Amino acid sequence: MTARLLRTHRLFCCVLALAAALRVLVMLGYDTAQVYWYDSFTYLDTAVHMRPQGAFHPAGYSWFLWALLPFHSVRLVVAVQHVMGLGIGVMMYVLLRRRSLPGWGAALATLPVLFAPPFVRLEHAVLSDLQVIFLVMAALLALMWRPGVISVRAAAVAGLLLALAGLTRTAAVPLLGLAALWLLLRRTPWRRFVALTLAGGLPLLAYAGWYAQHHGRFGLSGSDGVALWARTMTFADCSVIKPPPHLAPLCPNGTVVDAASEYVWAPGSALNRLPGDRFSYNDAARSFALAAIAAQPLDYLREVIKDTSLAFTWEPAAHPKRVVPASTFPVGSWSLPEEHALIGKVRAEYDPDISGMSSVEPYASVLAAYRYPWALHGPLLGVLLVVGGLGVAAGRERRAVLLPWAFAMFLLVAPVAALDFDHRYVLPAVPPACLAAALASGRLRLRLECDRRPALRAHAPEQDGPRRHDHADQPEQQAPAHVGEEVHPPVQAGERHAQRRGHAEHPDHHL
Repeated sequence: MTARLLRTHRLFCCVLALAAALRVLVMLGYDTAQVYWYDSFTYLDTAVHMRPQGAFHPAGYSWFLWALLPFHSVRLVVAVQHVMGLGIGVMMYVLLRRRSLPGWGAALATLPVLFAPPFVRLEHAVLSDLQVIFLVMAALLALMWRPGVISVRAAAVAGLLLALAGLTRTAAVPLLGLAALWLLLRRTPWRRFVALTLAGGLPLLAYAGWYAQHHGRFGLSGSDGVALWARTMTFADCSVIKPPPHLAPLCPNGTVVDAASEYVWAPGSALNRLPGDRFSYNDAARSFALAAIAAQPLDYLREVIKDTSLAFTWEPAAHPKRVVPASTFPVGSWSLPEEHALIGKVRAEYDPDISGMSSVEPYASVLAAYRYPWALHGPLLGVLLVVGGLGVAAGRERRAVLLPWAFAMFLLVAPVAALDFDHRYVLPAVPPACLAAALASGRLRLRLECDRRPALRAHAPEQDGPRRHDHADQPEQQAPAHVGEEVHPPVQAGERHAQRRGHAEHPDHHL
């Protein structure tokens, strides 16, 4: 069985082995995990003292860190995440093979995820993004495992996975609504729809109740209003908005920074000049932001489009300018701001070896020599989304392409619409975009093959000599269908059972 799988999928096995070797090299090339102030340390602190954070981060990623707490090693955390990164590639390949793509096409679709340095570096960091990608791809696999009817169990599993993704990053919560809408468009039996919504909605409600016990309000986080307020600071004009007196202090005060997200932290911004903690004004900030968007919808749309377009540039765009985007594996040392007491607290409670990351020779030099062109990041993402969009607009089997394409578009645009653009926020959109483009291309290939067969028969040269007329009662012989192919030539009713049985025994179906 194993030998047959390796023979059938030998190309992808080679790709996966190379991807694993790259990750081993990264583990050797850096002396510890990449930890960031302040995100990584809030995740780790929540894992030790299990409670919902009041500001930006829900506790979903901290549950994962809590499961690894007995080992007291952030290096083990990123090792597990590297395995998860390989798992994302495997899920993509398996799904595409079940959807009729040839082995080379399915393997090709996984390359941006398995070999792009930003993905591998994300796996090596104590950040929640990789877990979101893994959960979203697992949900897509559950929903699209069967080309036909979706089982109740699969719908429930997908709903739970999407809920966990939303509890890892709140930007993923609306994906549950997109999945439910997709089921409605497919006219799926109501039990599947109910299973998805209940399995996804109940964990979100339970978490919101837990959050209310600690912070006195029913919600998933306490920063959504502050984030949206910062988004509006790039265009808000209070002479147009005319906010009520209690919201007027949140109007732009003349402080200008080079990215919307910087207004959250800029000491001179209107929010940070108010007394008390910035997040205590979350509700007021949300009210102001919604009023600004309602009064200036075109300005808001312009800013969202402008910042989203940074994902498709030929060269990495620095946004904000203090951030230097990199498409390679850097060499050097990165210290931690030890003046923050939380760093020492997390070091004492989670991992005593937490420190700034440093590169290790000679492995770091090998990593530094690894080149992955930026054109395979931004411009390629644009191509993938266009191909997927064409598959949705023109394909006869558009429903198969619609769900991953909708997920990709939402994951790309939603963070920009809610706060700001960040190269890291683009990465969750890439795997579903690869799926959508591959599925759209596969559908086009099958259509061309089906259109070509009648033409070939019509132009086939007639053989010399007498023709037999008794073959009309015999079934027409066809080339064997590709694994999982959904478009078949007509067969006679009496032969359908035998054909399906033979098709199911194809070795590619033993994924």
